[in-house]
Amino acid sequence: MKNTLRLAMAGLLLAATQASAISVNGAVGEHYTNLGAGFGTESSGLQLTGNWAHNDDHGDIVGVGLGFNMPLGPFMVTPGVKAIYLNPNEGDEGYAAAVGGGVRWDIAQRVSLFGDYYYSPDSLSSGVNDYQEASAGARFSLFRPLSVEAGYRYINMTGKDGDRDSKVADGPYLGVSAGF
Repeated sequence: MKNTLRLAMAGLLLAATQASAISVNGAVGEHYTNLGAGFGTESSGLQLTGNWAHNDDHGDIVGVGLGFNMPLGPFMVTPGVKAIYLNPNEGDEGYAAAVGGGVRWDIAQRVSLFGDYYYSPDSLSSGVNDYQEASAGARFSLFRPLSVEAGYRYINMTGKDGDRDSKVADGPYLGVSAGF
């Protein structure tokens, strides 16, 4: 039974990533930086993402995510999970296993709106009480492969045992991405 499940998962992964592309992105806000990469983020099927976010005053996070892109009319809906390493400046480093997802709406040939949200309760995290990550924004494709985006990003590690919260990101940002 285990081998059948493994074979089915491997087949799903191969079928979903045949037309996938690699993307890289970077974004800066007033007090934070976010760098990311993804595989299969623009096509239906499995996607794999990774990111690093840094704030001088509140710490760092490093995350790896797995999602499944599903086209629903003009929308691309992506339920997913993330494994996140947490390194707040105040408190203990730890981890979080977050559940969430995102949606993208291509409103014109070169313009899309997007949003996502991931949450990890205390029972799925260590070193923090809970973890939340959200973003929303608009993306404009200048020319293939370059896009620019503007939005709002929120990343918070809620303090545990008297430690204060560590907001890695909480504000508007500007970013650029390239997809190959």
